[in-house]
Amino acid sequence: MTVYTSGYTSGNYEAFARPRKPAGVDDKTAWFVGAGLASLAGAAFLIRDGQMDGSKITILEEGSLVGGALDGIKEPKSGFVVRGGRELEDHYECLWDLFRSIPSLEVPDASVLDEFYWLNKDDPNYSLCRVTHNRGEDAHTEKLFTLNDKAQKEVQHVFLAPREDMENKRINQVFTKEFFKSNFWIYWRTMFAFEEWHSALEMKLYLHRFIHHISGLPDMSALKFTKYNQYESFALPLRKYLEDRGVKFQFSTTVTDVDFELTEQRKQATRIHWTVRNDDGSEAPGGVDLGANDILFVTIGSLTENSDNGDHHTPAKLKEGPAPAWDLWRKIAAKDASGAFGKPGVFGDHIPETKWEAATATTLDKRIPAYIQKICKRDPFSGKVVTGGIVTAKDSKWLLSWTVNRQPHFKNQSPDQIVAWVYALFVDTPGDYVKKPMQECTGEEITQEWLYHMGVPEEDIPELAATGAKTVPTMMPYVTSFFMPRQKGDRPNVVPEGAVNLAFLGQFAETKSRDCIFTCEYSVRTAMEAVYQHLNIERGVPEVFNSTYDVRTVLAAATALRDGKKLRIPGPDFVNRWIFRHLEESTVIGGLMVNEGLIPDERSSTKDSK
Repeated sequence: MTVYTSGYTSGNYEAFARPRKPAGVDDKTAWFVGAGLASLAGAAFLIRDGQMDGSKITILEEGSLVGGALDGIKEPKSGFVVRGGRELEDHYECLWDLFRSIPSLEVPDASVLDEFYWLNKDDPNYSLCRVTHNRGEDAHTEKLFTLNDKAQKEVQHVFLAPREDMENKRINQVFTKEFFKSNFWIYWRTMFAFEEWHSALEMKLYLHRFIHHISGLPDMSALKFTKYNQYESFALPLRKYLEDRGVKFQFSTTVTDVDFELTEQRKQATRIHWTVRNDDGSEAPGGVDLGANDILFVTIGSLTENSDNGDHHTPAKLKEGPAPAWDLWRKIAAKDASGAFGKPGVFGDHIPETKWEAATATTLDKRIPAYIQKICKRDPFSGKVVTGGIVTAKDSKWLLSWTVNRQPHFKNQSPDQIVAWVYALFVDTPGDYVKKPMQECTGEEITQEWLYHMGVPEEDIPELAATGAKTVPTMMPYVTSFFMPRQKGDRPNVVPEGAVNLAFLGQFAETKSRDCIFTCEYSVRTAMEAVYQHLNIERGVPEVFNSTYDVRTVLAAATALRDGKKLRIPGPDFVNRWIFRHLEESTVIGGLMVNEGLIPDERSSTKDSK
């Protein structure tokens, strides 16, 4: 059985070191189920750090594209389609460790990380209008969180509570109406796509993971974005890197089952079963036998599984039938009575709670970009940051948000077009202009609702939506399935105990770290952890950024959550002053609290009074 020695690490010592070639790697092969980011990253780590011959790596993919949720494509008839975009930040340690080694497709002698770093240095991201109301008017939230004392205590309780206390609880079981009325919840839920019935544990993990960005939530200055959509910016360079090194991609291949030899101490995958879809639509069965040296990496579950695209005149469909990625996990999980392969039903059996809809709008009329510019206060054709992240119409019955990233968003986009992304959290509620749920709307009707909330005069909306844009709606039944309330053991470990040639990848696998899901980082982290364990690579997986353990960061976040209001202890003013002065003069923490604006500088005020 594999002995895992590298563990987790931080700092430059192991980050800059190159591991030696692992023993026995020349005798191994690797098979990946799914061509999403986790599989692509895993193959790259096998080659770069494991020094495996790329020709011994095969990636099986049901569709015809790589990248999974990192998608972006132009459909010949309906138009550009982006199902979503991952929000990026500085401290995605595994993601940037990967892309420092992947050559840019556009910048000579530069990596994808170099290209990304320079872009965001020259054009830093921030929003000039995060929330609107009254049909496109700036809501002037003034970067305030508006959490009252009770709501602040609720946030504090969730942050400090043991993980076990948040297991199997919904967000609305740990927060009350005071919290849900705050600007904080508007910023938070629309940025991360949280619903009130989602997991309180995931909410807690997000608070810890991104506490260093709390103050950047209101204006999105915490975020960074790629030049183009993430398929072209991330997935394509990664695919080229792998193909140049001999990795084989087998598309139109649906993995239907995996056989195992299972004992209490040992778990070995012995065969992969698949069907191949031929050009004529027929299917042919196939598969491969596996030995202990044939490592199987399976991406379990899928947030984009059974996505359906409509078009400008056709609604997207909610597909609740067979779902190959979920069905495969269910088959695998049922084979191990110990439960070590996870509980897919916890996440995949709740479509009414995990679905939402997005739409990709391509503008064809110059009047629409003018409304975009009025709200975001930037020229959308500048090639630089436009909205700086999503703009939320807080009085929208759909809770509609939209964003325009740097343009062109696609390399083959016409220079007079703008590609915008629109999404809603309440897809079953009739809209404000279109008196229908988003789920029932065509692309044209979704455009009408979007134009309405941007302030387009009502008499102009029908004609402008009909001819001024081409919009593709996309329904995703499982897009927030990983946010469902859960407990320890519901997600299988990346490498289950006793597994000699099996690893689980992606958003539904449990890493050894304290990272949170719905990020590119999580997919890459599971891949690195899996590869490093199975090859016993002499290098540590980068630790999650430790901001949650940095007292300065925690105090700064507390100040931000209080909207800059300093702490006050019940009692007379002179008691407050005495306590704060004692804290400041006698403790390091007191000095830090002053520096972060959480308590007044009593020594300065005493000097001033003299």
